[in-house]
Amino acid sequence: MKTVLSASLALAAALALGACSDKSQNEAAQAANAIGSDVQSTIDNAAADVKNVTIDAVGAAENVADATGAAAAKTAEKAKGATANALDKASGKLKEGANEIEE
Repeated sequence: MKTVLSASLALAAALALGACSDKSQNEAAQAANAIGSDVQSTIDNAAADVKNVTIDAVGAAENVADATGAAAAKTAEKAKGATANALDKASGKLKEGANEIEE
């Protein structure tokens, strides 16, 4: 973009230096307006591209957050089940030990 802007300014300066007649001045003004329009169009396109990339990045971040939350919930559910199984086994062993003491 800097190259386009630099070239545009150089062209505008060259046209301004060569402008001796009204016709030359009008042509220089038209060229400058065309360059200004091109620069504005480039800026608008760049802004739209940045906006689209930002929207895509936010969407990707939301997807990652959702996947992370789902994975955490699944892991918590597995941990809950494993803890319940461990408690059941421990309870069974305690009952066995209590029965052996009573005998």
